[in-house]
Amino acid sequence: MENEICRIERMMASALDGDQMKMLHGVLIACLCGVGQEPGASRTPEEHLAAFLAAKELEGCSLRSTRYYASTLGRFISQIDKPVSEIVTDDIRAYLAEYALRNGAGKVTIDNIRRVISSFFSWLESEDYIYKSPAKRVKKIRSMRVVKPVYSDEALESLRDACDERRDLAMVDLLTSTGMRVGELVRLDRMDIGFEARECIVKGKGDKERKVYFDARAKIHLLAYLEERDDFNPALFVSLNRPHRRLEISGVESRLRKLGQRARVKQVHPHKFRRTLATKAIDKGMPIEQVQVLLGHSKIDTTLCYAMVDQDNVKQSHRKFFS
Repeated sequence: MENEICRIERMMASALDGDQMKMLHGVLIACLCGVGQEPGASRTPEEHLAAFLAAKELEGCSLRSTRYYASTLGRFISQIDKPVSEIVTDDIRAYLAEYALRNGAGKVTIDNIRRVISSFFSWLESEDYIYKSPAKRVKKIRSMRVVKPVYSDEALESLRDACDERRDLAMVDLLTSTGMRVGELVRLDRMDIGFEARECIVKGKGDKERKVYFDARAKIHLLAYLEERDDFNPALFVSLNRPHRRLEISGVESRLRKLGQRARVKQVHPHKFRRTLATKAIDKGMPIEQVQVLLGHSKIDTTLCYAMVDQDNVKQSHRKFFS
């Protein structure tokens, strides 16, 4: 019966406006299901959330992203405290406004929450638990585009000089030359590295594999690091102390922060290496489509957000073409 109701609503959607669709929905529920019963009404919001998270995991969503979805949506459904079929656009807008006021959150943070909520309701709609997502009318929250800093050549050399462990030097060089994500870095095994061709295959978001390339310096330091290892852990990067466990994302982030403090380089974190590679690649003339493949982005707009063209080169090009 639920499927039939959803089928009728889809067939009538193009002919009716929002209010008319609500009226049709109520009539169908009253006549076919009985008053108070709706498609998916037997499930609680928490059960809908659990099903959504399971679907995301099946699609290959990373554990980190799944946890973010869970915490963000968990707070949302707890505060709204309504069945998902009764949540309306104004509920979402009011929640976002209150969240921003209560937590002092910026526009970027609030828009990230909006996107997660929108993804949840789009899934509910596609699974026929609701007939129309109330998040569709909540527009993207515009914010100032901040040009995020990248590492200068001097900063990278300072970081290398600050490394007193061969593992750290190899890690910095691999991040610098490949631009891989930190999650991809920690999943690498020794056998994944092709030293002769100076390339390796990494698993990105959704377990999509792609080939990345490293330079001669990274090759030399990786070989030196592996030669001094006396453990049998297949992981490429492991902890310095026994029993030499595979290095985790938090371990990489913590180590890089310490290197930054030692080198007196501000804002040192793994993602900055990725942004630096993208910026330098575009700045040196690499086609944006190739940079997209190198970084493993499904949409070229994402690549453009990562890559900030050097302003000095823009100035030189302006003089070349217009002076």
